[in-house]
Amino acid sequence: MLLELRVENYAVIDNVAVEFAAGLNLLTGETGAGKSILIDALALLLGDKASSDAVRHGTDRATVSAVFDADSPAISAVLEANGIDSEDEQIILRREISAGGKGRVFINNQPATVTVLKQLAPHLAVIHAQNQAVLAFDAASRLALLDNFSGCDDSAVATAFGTWQQVRHRIADLERDEHDRLRMMDLWSYQRKEIAGARLQPEEDAKLEAEKRVLANAERVRNAAMAAYDSLYEGEASAAAAVRAATKQIEELLRFDEQFRDTVPDLESARITIEDIGQRLRDYGEGIEASPERLAEVEDRLATLDRLKRKYGPKLEDVIAMGDDLERKLNEMENKDEVLRKLHVELASAAELYLTAARTVSRQRYEAARKLEKLVESEINELAMKARFKVEVSGTDEETNWTARGFDQVQYMISANPGEPLGPVDEIASGGELSRVMLALKTSVEAGQERRGGRNGARPILSVKDAEKDGAPGRNGGRAESSQRTLVFDEIDAGIGGRAAEAVGKKLKQLSRTKQVLCITHLPQIACFADQHYLIEKKESAGRTKTSVRPLDAEERTKEIARMISGAKLTDTSLKHAEQMLKANK
Repeated sequence: MLLELRVENYAVIDNVAVEFAAGLNLLTGETGAGKSILIDALALLLGDKASSDAVRHGTDRATVSAVFDADSPAISAVLEANGIDSEDEQIILRREISAGGKGRVFINNQPATVTVLKQLAPHLAVIHAQNQAVLAFDAASRLALLDNFSGCDDSAVATAFGTWQQVRHRIADLERDEHDRLRMMDLWSYQRKEIAGARLQPEEDAKLEAEKRVLANAERVRNAAMAAYDSLYEGEASAAAAVRAATKQIEELLRFDEQFRDTVPDLESARITIEDIGQRLRDYGEGIEASPERLAEVEDRLATLDRLKRKYGPKLEDVIAMGDDLERKLNEMENKDEVLRKLHVELASAAELYLTAARTVSRQRYEAARKLEKLVESEINELAMKARFKVEVSGTDEETNWTARGFDQVQYMISANPGEPLGPVDEIASGGELSRVMLALKTSVEAGQERRGGRNGARPILSVKDAEKDGAPGRNGGRAESSQRTLVFDEIDAGIGGRAAEAVGKKLKQLSRTKQVLCITHLPQIACFADQHYLIEKKESAGRTKTSVRPLDAEERTKEIARMISGAKLTDTSLKHAEQMLKANK
């Protein structure tokens, strides 16, 4: 659950800190006040790409930070895998963007990377932006939604597909026509000879760089080593001499008082350590000699390694690996017929493994599609629509259809009006219908994940009718406690109003029973369902525009909903209407 979001010097936001709570958190405000900017800032903490253009004009950097209640084994595993300490049951994220384009990431006040943020994001929050309604219906996303609902694991398919592709490419290399084959063999022979002739050793470049630093600074290195030796061992005021003198004084002291007897062995051990280090420094310093000839050899060798890394790298290990790969390819070319025979056997085996894995996943998808379409249709019809919905899984196991995710294609079909035929959602649904279908899909997918995992003992998501009947009290205002990820809806209610908006409000309220929900809306029918209502305002101060966010009390909330009903000018009618809406949905 998101506990706090703090944004500084980001776009038109000067300094904003918002504390969120469980349940349904609604954010409202005039168009252009900066509502979506707040969500964009949160997205940065979930790994979205940053841009220096977002840094507030006249400032050096923008900072976004958040505190999540994150008592989750999955989150702990990500932190542990990346060497980051946990902070009890909370996780603190911070991201800085400089005006110069550089950025920094901190997790629990420890340096981290955007990659770690992306690993944590699925366990913390998911943002459903207003522009996702169309984007979410591309082919890959349609398949991903179904797999998320069913919990389908296609990793075995991806592995089998990768193996099959690799064997295919090896066969293609060998089956080039004779002209291409001879040309490639000449190139590979030259490259192999160049790499083999260099007689590369692992980590050779790092060792030579260290040797080069010493040779280029031989006099300074020798002087430093001998000076350290003198200070530790040889000089009259050396550390070893001082320890010996101190030991004698303590031995004299022991004639009168025994309490320091246990320090004598420690001092003796310290003296031996000091003398050992001093002798090592002496031997090292005496072995340092300025050798322009050796320095030139090292620099020439490093130049050779750098040239090979530029051509075949970027790392020396990559160059060595390429040499081995070239050796294999040339051997295969020289024994082409025998190798091809073996590879075709491997290809057939890899194809069989792929089909077995892909068909298993396909069956799971067909079963999940039947369940998902029933759930979504039920959810849609609770959102003031009379629609039929179908999840159509198609595709054959012909080789031309094979991908790393299987051979299935998924299409979401809808008939928004009685008597009309089914058609693709993204082609026939209006903007408002598309928003409601997206909400129904997201709700159903979340429900599938809940039923599948029962994470943290959360109750399954209820239908709107069941949610209205359910009065089981609990902490956090009668909601089941849950450490589920936060759901963020950025104006997903676009294009709807009236009864449909009220139904969407009930659906968001329903979701908030098992999850923390953050929602930006322009609709009073939705805002009146809020457990916490925040107003986002944009004001001018000292010639600069600033955005602020503040929670509303009961009276302020009534006025804000009245504004959403009637516009900037409040009327007695709009205020009464707002009071009635709040009372009805309390």
